Amino acid sequence: MLLTVLGCSGSIPGPGAAASGYLVEADGFTLVLEFGNGVLSRFQEERPLFSMDALVLSHLHPDHCVDVSSLYVARKYHPVPPLERLPVYAPAEAPSRFIAAYAPNAAERSSLDFTDVFTFHGLGSRVQIGPFTVDSALVAHPCEAYGFRISCGDVSLAYTGDSGVCAALDSLADGVDVLLSEASWTHAPDCVADLHLSGREAGELAARAGAGRLLITHVPPWTSAEDVLKEAQDAFEGPCELVVEGGRYEVGES
Repeated sequence: MLLTVLGCSGSIPGPGAAASGYLVEADGFTLVLEFGNGVLSRFQEERPLFSMDALVLSHLHPDHCVDVSSLYVARKYHPVPPLERLPVYAPAEAPSRFIAAYAPNAAERSSLDFTDVFTFHGLGSRVQIGPFTVDSALVAHPCEAYGFRISCGDVSLAYTGDSGVCAALDSLADGVDVLLSEASWTHAPDCVADLHLSGREAGELAARAGAGRLLITHVPPWTSAEDVLKEAQDAFEGPCELVVEGGRYEVGES
């Protein structure tokens, strides 16, 4: 399984940096995980425009999904559009969310139906997406939000999405080869509960789970990535690093 980072800037795109977006590939299948600000551009630098096989979204905050409206334009109005609708696995309000982001007024929204381009599927259970077995569970965030465990054969990747500390993350991350964890700030007593993880909490999660490797992502431009990484490394004795845009990470590689 190969993980490629399209964007990893937390909460907003940073200077020259896209927000959340990842490719997860195996057996010739391309699963796109998150599609935030700038990710459509980055995807086209890495792969042909219509080469994605499925799209999975953890939640509907803009930094994780806003480029879906532009993807709709591409798949709807391109001179040679794809013949098949793209499977999109997302929270229940995804269709109305993307239509509202695309259309500036109620009259236009009433005439739109994104299901002519996308096939929407809900989250919260185990699904098979190409060669991947994908488990999702609700996590601690202010909206309907999910974390994931993506497996292919005996190789597994867990992704926190955006979440505070919660039991669902421990379950998803248990024994994974790679834990891709957001860490949006350094640890402090006044951090907002049920919103994001600190570097320390990401490291503690990896340690409890017995993860083989910890990859830190979603650090906002105003947060010291080095301080977040140090916190995680202090809490987790295994391999731990900050992901970088364009970075490629083998999942299950010894």
